[in-house]
Amino acid sequence: MMALRHRLTILAAATVGVTVVLISVVAYVVLRGELRGQVDDSLAAQYQQARENRLLLRPMGRGERFPPPPARDGGPSGPVQVFDLDGDVVVEAQGDLVIPIDDADRAVAAGSRPPLLRDVSSDGVQLRVLTVPLARGHGAVQFVRSYGNVNATLSRLRLVLALLCAGGTLLAALFGRLFGRQVIHPVSELTAAAEHITQTQDLGRRIEVPGDDEVGRMAARFNTMLDTLESSRRALDASVHAQRQLVADASHELRTPVTSLRTNIEVLLIGGDLPEDDRRRLLEDVRAETEELGALITDVIELARGDEPLSGVEEVQLDALVGEAIARAQRRRPGVVFDAELDRTVVEGLPERLGRAVDNLLDNAAKYGGDDSVVEVSLHGGELSVRDHGPGIDEADRPHVFDRFYRGQTARGRPGSGLGLAIVRQVAETHGGSIAVHEGAGGGARFVLALPVLAPGAAASASG
Repeated sequence: MMALRHRLTILAAATVGVTVVLISVVAYVVLRGELRGQVDDSLAAQYQQARENRLLLRPMGRGERFPPPPARDGGPSGPVQVFDLDGDVVVEAQGDLVIPIDDADRAVAAGSRPPLLRDVSSDGVQLRVLTVPLARGHGAVQFVRSYGNVNATLSRLRLVLALLCAGGTLLAALFGRLFGRQVIHPVSELTAAAEHITQTQDLGRRIEVPGDDEVGRMAARFNTMLDTLESSRRALDASVHAQRQLVADASHELRTPVTSLRTNIEVLLIGGDLPEDDRRRLLEDVRAETEELGALITDVIELARGDEPLSGVEEVQLDALVGEAIARAQRRRPGVVFDAELDRTVVEGLPERLGRAVDNLLDNAAKYGGDDSVVEVSLHGGELSVRDHGPGIDEADRPHVFDRFYRGQTARGRPGSGLGLAIVRQVAETHGGSIAVHEGAGGGARFVLALPVLAPGAAASASG
């Protein structure tokens, strides 16, 4: 397919060429009519001079010359031929010029038609002939003018116009190629960038924006599209890396409970003289390891699906959701006191994910606070605060407590997968919120989950 630059060059040349040709044709036709009109005017002037000098009132004898107009009348005087009613030439034109006579000329001589103006050819010479009658049926007179000068002028004009058309077309093609290269340059860069990206998968190339015209705006939009694609590529790469890291970490974490579970099962299969107490203890270990393994798998699945965009969101009454989570936590840890102060708060999101995040915060606080401890829960202005009275979090561990599988100094040796707080952060970020940890006044840790509020209501507190 022909390149766009070549098409623009051909289009510019064709447009200018057609325009110049049309102008040349019009100019030629107008000038040709003007020059031929001047010949007709000279014939009419000669005829008028002959009438005014009464040269058409008498018959002319054979061999007689047609008298020219008086010198005082001035004006050009061309060849004149006189013939009778039979078409025989009475007065010949000057020189060897022979003017043909036809039936229309004889009809003018007989007075049956008006004066006749026509083109004739004599020995290859184009002539303009005006035939007028003599008085009282004595024949007719033919006034003659040659088209030689007119044709020569028109021939030179045709050559000039032809050269003008050719030169104008070539000049238009040259300028079209020069300026077309400048106009098409951003498009060429766009094409080169697209081909470069296709071949190398490199999204870092950008196009220089030449201005604010259509081509410039197209280049700017292309750069914006590349920025978007590059951001999407980075986000996708980050997501893939995170998923791979999650799989690697999960594989590492799963190895310990699976190994322990297999060992206990092998011991149980061997059986032998294993005491009943030892057998029961092994079964309890198997049950605990199975529950730990199930919780770990659930957490991994939750993290894996948490990167998906939210769909099917709805308005969630957060204070009611927190109250339900507190009731569940109370049943799991009956010795812990949950002191709650909840304002009516409505957010937009997925209830199951928000409930999972709140459950994790409450379980974390109850686990590190210990039995017979107090967990303070408050919800004000879209901020859910969960504070325990446990050993707290070392300052060095605080930046990492929300990382996957991270376990701080105080968490090591305690049950858990290290994914609970990572799930809380993921839920907060996917819902447009945030999670932070602070040192509690007087000891312990305080976690603050902040979410965008749709309709904050009047304060309503409850204690658990």
